[in-house]
Amino acid sequence: MKDNVKHQGIIKPTQKEAEDAVRTLLRWAGDDPEREGLLDTPKRVAKSYKEFFRGYEEDPRQTLSRTFEEVCGYDEMIVLRDIPFESHCEHHMAPIIGRAHVGYLPDQRVVGISKLARVVETYAKRLQVQEKMTAQIADCIQEVLEPLGVGVIIQATHECMSTRGVHTHGVSMVTSRMVGAFRKDDKTRREFLAVVGTFDSHKG
Repeated sequence: MKDNVKHQGIIKPTQKEAEDAVRTLLRWAGDDPEREGLLDTPKRVAKSYKEFFRGYEEDPRQTLSRTFEEVCGYDEMIVLRDIPFESHCEHHMAPIIGRAHVGYLPDQRVVGISKLARVVETYAKRLQVQEKMTAQIADCIQEVLEPLGVGVIIQATHECMSTRGVHTHGVSMVTSRMVGAFRKDDKTRREFLAVVGTFDSHKG
């Protein structure tokens, strides 16, 4: 156990323990992990999990820490549309594939637009529930940048719904989080929804 690493209060299994767990699942599924085609599968799965869930190793608040104030008085909405992401459902560990729209109304400070995409990516690369991920992105931006408001909309398909259970295809889920001016000011919210090309289903 000396090779185990403790991260965020959780003791992570070693590489060998992770690969052994995959072998157990292969046997549980009814196959032989010792056959030729599966010999390297445990190693490949462990490697892919490092990529799928690398968000646990990243701090989205640190990503937003470098800001700029020289914007020549710009005080209008900033929106980054159609940010693609791949995540995994925390209930079945099945893929969630979607795109996010992120907007904020700056209060003197702005951040590089690539950083907004990085925040989405960091939260996506964790086991997720779409509603939680939407709130995490918006709240992180609001907390670090302290803008006048933040809006986040996520649209995604869930493989846990299309490949198991009800086996329903072609269905997407839309979630939103509106903070500050995006929540309190109808004009700001409508402008954001118009920019991202969706409808105001959150009125009321």
